[in-house]
Amino acid sequence: MSSSTPGAALQAPQAPSYASRGSSHYDLILTLMCVVIIISNIGATKGVVLGPIFGDFSIVTDGGFFLFPLAYILGDVISEVYGFKAARRAIFMGFAMAAFAVLAFAVIIALPGFDDDYGLEKQAALEAALGPVWQIVVASLLGFLAGQLLNSLVLTRMKAKFKERALAGRLMASTGAGEFADTLIFCAIAAPVIGISDPGQFVNYVIFGFVYKTAVEFLFVPVTSAVIKAIKKREPTYGQVAA
Repeated sequence: MSSSTPGAALQAPQAPSYASRGSSHYDLILTLMCVVIIISNIGATKGVVLGPIFGDFSIVTDGGFFLFPLAYILGDVISEVYGFKAARRAIFMGFAMAAFAVLAFAVIIALPGFDDDYGLEKQAALEAALGPVWQIVVASLLGFLAGQLLNSLVLTRMKAKFKERALAGRLMASTGAGEFADTLIFCAIAAPVIGISDPGQFVNYVIFGFVYKTAVEFLFVPVTSAVIKAIKKREPTYGQVAA
């Protein structure tokens, strides 16, 4: 009996390693993710046209396009270092803060302001810029929630199989799955808010959003990998927490 036990232990699959989320590193990444989500939601209320680039072809996107990939990169770091439960907690916290921001904007808009010309102009500007943010947040909530959870799930499931190996490949595979779900859901809800009603513009919006976000994350895979490795080395609990 005792002679077979060591062999069985050697054959037992090793659980993937993670760090405890009770860490200052986790808190900093979570805070940055929340800020990025809130600013992206505000920026996304503005429709953006880049071009024409080739002939009459222009790229249609929104004002948050340059920030949103950062949220996914931060999500990748949390998923890889702290695990799926910690990533899920960060996602829910991010959108709780986004919802709080929308409520705060609603109160600010509803508060009585100065009735001179400047005050009226400021009120109209606030209503135009921050009024439709709640619709963007709904789009972002459903899209980002589905996309980030899928991204984190794919990354952690692949880590369970490959352990610490093939980090770049795992990041790219999870990104493709998550960004497609996110972009399709977000664009379907957000397009009317930013003034996109033409089917051609909508397809342009979806395709550019998916290709751009995925390409940016692919481009930053070496940076994301380096950040992940650096945090793993600085996390005293990394390797002590199983999935």
